[in-house]
Amino acid sequence: MKVTGFNHLSIGSRDLDESARFYVEVLGMETIPTYNFGFKTRYLRCGDLQLHLFQLEDSIPTYQHFALDVDDFHAAYEAAKKIGALDYTAFRNPVNELPDGCVQMYLRDPTGNLIEIDWPDVTTLDRSRIPEMKLLSEFATQDAEGLKASLYLDRPHMKPDIASKLAAH
Repeated sequence: MKVTGFNHLSIGSRDLDESARFYVEVLGMETIPTYNFGFKTRYLRCGDLQLHLFQLEDSIPTYQHFALDVDDFHAAYEAAKKIGALDYTAFRNPVNELPDGCVQMYLRDPTGNLIEIDWPDVTTLDRSRIPEMKLLSEFATQDAEGLKASLYLDRPHMKPDIASKLAAH
């Protein structure tokens, strides 16, 4: 198993609207659909990657994390589970299936830094090998925006040209 790239960076914010405005107006990022995690969150497009803003009372490293794509989710899960690295606290559950069918797993490094491992397609995984996997909707009801969100900008509805055409209809 090896990492295939960064997926997104998540950072804290004291004022979500102010922070989002800064990244949009100063750096030209674009707000994109965001999942509902039960607290204020905003996703921004940063080239081919994403910046996630969280408005939480957070003492690093409780929620702040970075996310990675891997080439073998099962191997990453089994290695993390074997050493007790799965995180059951930050996002309520260590492995979640998101509404668009991608999967995220949370683990802690030896220092306590939170790492998210992402996988684009739950249908390619053997659920019986990942007993901790639960639907995000079990923890937080998704509104229309949350149902349109994705960790992967290559999804048809997340591409700028297609998204604008869909919005026009």
